[in-house]
Amino acid sequence: MTVPVGQAAEVRELVTSETAEALDEPAIAGWLQRMCRAAARDLPAMGVGVSLLSPGGDLMTSTASGSTSAQLEELQFTLGEGPCIAAFASRGPVLVPDLAATASTRWPAYAPAAYKHGVRAVFAFPLQVGVARLGVLDVYRDVSGSLSRPALLRALTFAEVTMDSLLDSQQRSDGTASLLADAAETRFEVYQAQGMVMVQLGIRAEEALARLRAYAYAHERRLADVAGDVITRRLTLEANDS
Repeated sequence: MTVPVGQAAEVRELVTSETAEALDEPAIAGWLQRMCRAAARDLPAMGVGVSLLSPGGDLMTSTASGSTSAQLEELQFTLGEGPCIAAFASRGPVLVPDLAATASTRWPAYAPAAYKHGVRAVFAFPLQVGVARLGVLDVYRDVSGSLSRPALLRALTFAEVTMDSLLDSQQRSDGTASLLADAAETRFEVYQAQGMVMVQLGIRAEEALARLRAYAYAHERRLADVAGDVITRRLTLEANDS
């Protein structure tokens, strides 16, 4: 589905017109926050989120239109499954008009958790052009049902404009590189905490990461925050921790 030039210009204007909030980040990070808010208002959505990922599919950083969408973005990487991860891996949109139908098949952990947050449908669009792939834009709805063709085209336009803006920022060296560098440091902390849990409990790397994710989910915390506590020894996971 080709995005019309005129529609891309409309989306850019929507983001430009979006009012900056006091807690918005500077440069491209703040632009992403405003883009999510503009998209959530323009699309038939309860919220919109963007996650930037490493080439291996690990979460680098995420932003969203509101607190619920932010939790939904983080939740996928805490549980290790979800539409964002699937869209990034497949390099194509993942369209789920009825989340409840996926609960026992596609994402047995993520689907029921997202459902509890009020999500009834979710649509994920990769941020990519050619071989370049930076992340995924997620659209959340509180009613089941497919996106109309105009809404689907609009969501694709938001994804395309977002990718273009990230690449432009990277070329101008005014935000994307530092944003990803800071995010990479956060991911390193997760790997460091994973290694510490491996040694402490005498378990494999996969199980150590699973235990970190389970603890974060059970205590409703971000995985990165749990990792930070493990590294600074404010938290020591025990064999029976979940």
